[in-house]
Amino acid sequence: MISTELRKVLPYRTVWIMLLLFAVLFAGFVSAGSSFTVNGQRMGDKLYAFPDLWPRLAYVAHYFTLILGILLIILLTDEFQFRTFRQQIIDGRSVGDLLLGKFAISVGLTLFGVLLVVGTGLYFGLTRGATPAPGSVTAQLPSVALYAAQTLGFLSLAALLAVLIRRSGPAILLFMLYVWVAEPLLRYMLLPDAVDQYMPTKVLGALTPTPGQEMLTQMVGASGELLPSQALPVALAYTALFWGLSYVLLRTRDL
Repeated sequence: MISTELRKVLPYRTVWIMLLLFAVLFAGFVSAGSSFTVNGQRMGDKLYAFPDLWPRLAYVAHYFTLILGILLIILLTDEFQFRTFRQQIIDGRSVGDLLLGKFAISVGLTLFGVLLVVGTGLYFGLTRGATPAPGSVTAQLPSVALYAAQTLGFLSLAALLAVLIRRSGPAILLFMLYVWVAEPLLRYMLLPDAVDQYMPTKVLGALTPTPGQEMLTQMVGASGELLPSQALPVALAYTALFWGLSYVLLRTRDL
């Protein structure tokens, strides 16, 4: 199953272009942090200091995760456009196997994002940050694990929209509109905080909170957002739900 997916993905130029775009944009943004100045003092040493570097990188990386979601949409909708899903069903593969293959790809994309964050953090933290104290390099690495759960959640939403729409352009547009426009407007205009904090993209966003959010909360009060430890089980439940709905759609609709 995995070998079949790799034979499709590895020769596909679009995959490498999208992954390169993700890496260049993320690393470039992190690198630009060294030029930030406050009161005439460069902030590089503080921005790249361990262990606080890890939650900062996780927060920054989540803005570029949509690129991985767009890539997964392209890979899934190609299967409908070229009718390869249908051919594989004719050849004897089950719907579950087909979807499991795409889930494996989403896990691979998540691992790519995690490795990029870790590699970028080690490079900039060790070469541009202050000399790390003993144990500080790994002290907040769980932030990267939360980023992994967040990425897998966004990819599961992208997969559901790809299976629902089956055309790359409309699915990508709907994905971006839902994440950036539709759900934020729905939360802002209609939903009370007690419900709003459990909406999918807000739950996923809560896994990588804004750096300094704890201090801000102490100053101005609770933000109406779940803590990362509270958001994690809800995010995993959403991930399972989105893949489950994708399976139902594939089983009940003509391929």
